[in-house]
Amino acid sequence: MAAAPPLRRSDSARGEFSPLKHFVVAKKTISDVFEQLLNYVKETSEFVEEISGNKALQNIASQDQKLEIQAYADKLAVIQEVLARRHMKVAFFGRTSNGKSTVVNAMLRDRVLPSGIGHTTNCFLSVEGTDEDKAYLKTEGSDEEKSIKTVNQLAHALHMDESLDAGCLVRVFWPKTKCALLRDDLVLVDSPGTDVTTQLDSWIDKFCLDADVFVLVANSESTLMNTEKQFFHKVNERLSKPNIFILNNRWDASANEPEYMEDVRKQHTDRCVNFLVEELKVVDREQAPNRIFFVSAKEVLNSRMQRLQGMPETGGALAEGFQERLKEFQNFERRFEECISQSAVKTKFEQHTIRAKQITEKVKSIMDAINIEAAEKRVAALEDREYQMDRLEFVKNQLNLLIDDIKKKIKAISEEVENKVSSAMEDEICRLHVIVDEFHTDFHPSPHVLKIYKSELLTHVEEGMGKNLAFRCSSAVHASVQSSQSYMIESMLPLLPSSVQNQVHMLVPSRKFDLSYDLNCATLCSDFQENIEFQFSLGWTALVHRFLGSVNAQRALKLVDQKFQVPATTAPSRPALPLTRTPSSGPPSITAPPNSETALMTQEDMMIAMATNVASLTSRTSMSVLVVGGVVWKTVGWRLIALSASLYGLLYLYERLTWTTKAKERALKRQFVDYASEKLQLIVSFTSANCSHQVQQEMATTFARLCQQVDQTQKELEGEIRQLTAKIDQLETVQSQSKSLRHKATELERQLEAFTNQYLQPPQ
Repeated sequence: MAAAPPLRRSDSARGEFSPLKHFVVAKKTISDVFEQLLNYVKETSEFVEEISGNKALQNIASQDQKLEIQAYADKLAVIQEVLARRHMKVAFFGRTSNGKSTVVNAMLRDRVLPSGIGHTTNCFLSVEGTDEDKAYLKTEGSDEEKSIKTVNQLAHALHMDESLDAGCLVRVFWPKTKCALLRDDLVLVDSPGTDVTTQLDSWIDKFCLDADVFVLVANSESTLMNTEKQFFHKVNERLSKPNIFILNNRWDASANEPEYMEDVRKQHTDRCVNFLVEELKVVDREQAPNRIFFVSAKEVLNSRMQRLQGMPETGGALAEGFQERLKEFQNFERRFEECISQSAVKTKFEQHTIRAKQITEKVKSIMDAINIEAAEKRVAALEDREYQMDRLEFVKNQLNLLIDDIKKKIKAISEEVENKVSSAMEDEICRLHVIVDEFHTDFHPSPHVLKIYKSELLTHVEEGMGKNLAFRCSSAVHASVQSSQSYMIESMLPLLPSSVQNQVHMLVPSRKFDLSYDLNCATLCSDFQENIEFQFSLGWTALVHRFLGSVNAQRALKLVDQKFQVPATTAPSRPALPLTRTPSSGPPSITAPPNSETALMTQEDMMIAMATNVASLTSRTSMSVLVVGGVVWKTVGWRLIALSASLYGLLYLYERLTWTTKAKERALKRQFVDYASEKLQLIVSFTSANCSHQVQQEMATTFARLCQQVDQTQKELEGEIRQLTAKIDQLETVQSQSKSLRHKATELERQLEAFTNQYLQPPQ
């Protein structure tokens, strides 16, 4: 078939102002709204998914809300696909050869469907537009596109396909460029005659439930048959007040009997009105005449075909009254287009619009619930953060106060311990002789044994003093330390982490605190040199020591030794002084020459010391002994000397015989006590300070452990504050997003309401 010429002005004007555009615009509008709504629901679904997956935002969006929105998204996707396939559908029914296909062709302004004798429709045929330039058909159950170029090819294909029966559907796709009516999403369905089958119910279920308009093509040369009425009764049972138009076709035959034309027209009209009003009750009696038309589809088709071919519309053999019948057909088309457009918009979009409103309202309510929940949790988080910040400030301030307080307490206890240890050590030094007397081991004056003896003696003294000091100080110090540690724990317990408060005892050592008294006697007395040689109590050395004192005696004895060793030739101008030796075993005494300045000074010092000691002796009534001695000397003379010498010798012999090993050991112990007492006095302050430092270190260690736990509390509080701050920021974001999504829902509701008012409300 040759390509159709371009549409003329009348066709173009018809397409531009066709009522069918109402459906097209409405479909595009609602499709756009549904696309926005689907995107919106997907956005809310992602938003809820993100919230539910965030552990910090638990319980803001429930799992049910998440699943509900996902279900809405799935439903909207299905509805959107359905809307994309929506079109206006008109179904033509009637008895065989009543001209149904011719009516369709006349409306399409082209011979699309087979018509006429020998080309009656033997199955359902739907005609819809395609954007392609070729015409093709698809049979039911197959996606194969069978190309057709002419009506004869279509008729041949339908008759040759033996698998097609009255219950099959063949979809004919006709280029939209060739037919303006098909550009507006209109599908025309031609059916087999209602008199060729008894499967009316299956036809209705399969092809009629989504039809917007039904056109009953009747034969004006006869009356309505029961088969036609029966079919529409069944349609009326399945659908609520279907839109039905009745075309009395072949009205051109009335031109042969013009005198009966009005009577016949009135007769057909009355019967059709009664059928629509009384039997079907689909319209009222006033509207019913607007659904009944008297036309000649064949004449209209021929006229329009001639026009497409550039020929006059009235050319050819046309019966009288054609213009009236043409206007009647055009009036049918206009009424039909208005009806199907309004009906299709309502039937195809109303329920989906209502459903969209419901979904929008549901999603909006979910956003409101999320917003309220986020707001409540944000307020709670703000209060919690404020509490944690106050607690952190309290912990810091309280810790600073406790640090000063406990430092003072540690200092006081340390000073107390230092005084206690110092006092105890002074007492132990005073009773050092008791510890030394308690030492018993083998003693011999030989150097090797003496070395071992002194080493063991030093160990005994260090252990003994350590035990005595521990006995006198350790218990009291331990009690003070324990009391101070308990005070620290009680003071800092409210500042510790809750996980540590029940195990705070683990922060304090379970061992008993003991002071370490490191006297280190071995080093302290390492230079001790004993003198256990025999010393006669009335010997020269002893007397010098007794009268001059230890220091002056040593100086005097050194002087004597120096003068004793000076040869006689060193002072020839003066006669030599005689040497005199005392009966004791001490060194001989000499009279020093007075010519040396040093000797004079030393002698003067010695005389001063002797005078001092003599005065001391006099103060102790020793002078009386000398006076008595002088009187006796004058009285007795040499006898006293002899007696004195005898007594002196007997005393020397006694002391010599009693100078045993035990006496030497006692002398060594006395010398050690004197020496060690002097040395230990030097370390009293050091030892007490060391013990004080031990106590200070012990308490400082405990306090440091507690401070570490308080630091942990601060870190935990700071971490909680950071988490709460982040949570508050997230909740603010959730509130902002939920508000934004709610506003979008409100905008979509406004668009849906505008669509309802514009397209779904009945015209005023």
